[in-house]
Amino acid sequence: MNKNLILQTASNSSPEYNPGITIKSAHEIVAMRKAGKVVAKTIELLKELSRPGVTTRYLDQMAEKEIIRLGGTPTFKGYRGFPGSICTSVGNEIVHGIPGSRVLRNGDLLKVDVGATVDGFIGDSAVTIGIGEISDDAMKLIDVTATALKMGILAALPGVRTGDIGAAIEEYVSPKGYGLVREYVGHGVGRFLHEEPAVPNYGPGGRGAKLANGMAIAIEPMVNIGGWQTRLLDDQWTVVTKDGSLSAHFEHTILISQEGPEILTSLNGAYVHG
Repeated sequence: MNKNLILQTASNSSPEYNPGITIKSAHEIVAMRKAGKVVAKTIELLKELSRPGVTTRYLDQMAEKEIIRLGGTPTFKGYRGFPGSICTSVGNEIVHGIPGSRVLRNGDLLKVDVGATVDGFIGDSAVTIGIGEISDDAMKLIDVTATALKMGILAALPGVRTGDIGAAIEEYVSPKGYGLVREYVGHGVGRFLHEEPAVPNYGPGGRGAKLANGMAIAIEPMVNIGGWQTRLLDDQWTVVTKDGSLSAHFEHTILISQEGPEILTSLNGAYVHG
């Protein structure tokens, strides 16, 4: 999920939003690793289940069962009134799609965003899944967006600023002619789903909060085949491309570490090095 959705209404007293940057203790990092593994395993299940003929509601139900089976709680369910346990966004829907009766069809691009809470701490990750046989343009969009996430993660080192992450993503995506969503950004993660700092997917570098060991952030580029502008649907959740173009979204929660960024929402918890 993306921070901009709540920036206007969040307050210091909100139980759903912590406005400060938090440095995680060793105990808290252990909990975040657990939550990240639950998310990673749930996403792997969703990859297996996502095929033509399946409804997004079915995926939501199966994801909720898997999160609970693995010892977690679905973070998104009930968050500011969100009705699902995961977000399912199809085609030109960028993020925050509500699971329902929609039937997945051959050639669709499905974005699933999964959050799980374990021992009071949260993991948050998203992937884009091609349903059946997808077009070459859709495959290229997936590849570019996944690589954009990697570029952002590689830039997330102690001492750099959040703008440097965005600049690394933008420098990779923009020359390829895609639209890079600017109205929704990444965010800190921990005891709250949305903590500071905001993590934009565009530059310039050298601006924003400075990263430090023990910070946990979600980096989540959203890339459109067309323009970067977005539109919010009447359900007040689903965000779509303004021009109707296809969109992709990838996200990982990472820990800032001297050893290199640690991906908390991967199956192996790997450190990433250039």
